[in-house]
Amino acid sequence: MLAEDAALVAAQNSWKCVMSHDKEGWLSLMADDVLVEDPIGQGPTNPTGEGVRGKSALGEFYDQNIRDSQIHIETHESYHAGLESAHKLTLTTTLSNGVVSKVTSIFTYRLGEDGLITNLRGYWKLSDMSFSQP
Repeated sequence: MLAEDAALVAAQNSWKCVMSHDKEGWLSLMADDVLVEDPIGQGPTNPTGEGVRGKSALGEFYDQNIRDSQIHIETHESYHAGLESAHKLTLTTTLSNGVVSKVTSIFTYRLGEDGLITNLRGYWKLSDMSFSQP
């Protein structure tokens, strides 16, 4: 049986890995058939609107959207129950060209019985983001 706060801890570990550029650590938190919708529906990191399914595709997602950026994640609120957690976060991303994007949104995480993340969903759209030039 998983700890009562397992979904909260998994989300926090995900953020730590993203902010420290630990790709392998991040992928190790994910189930083999993980589905990441970041954002839900079509967006710059989800062009088809179908999300990213599986660790191999998620590794490519990481390389395209995380590897060359500096990402800071600020937590405003977190809630967890059962195998799920929801968080109001602000993601500030500095791209390799120096452009800074910022979005405040809700992100949810669902775990499988094995404690691995099966679903990660971001409730945001491009019009929610702000951009600034260096």
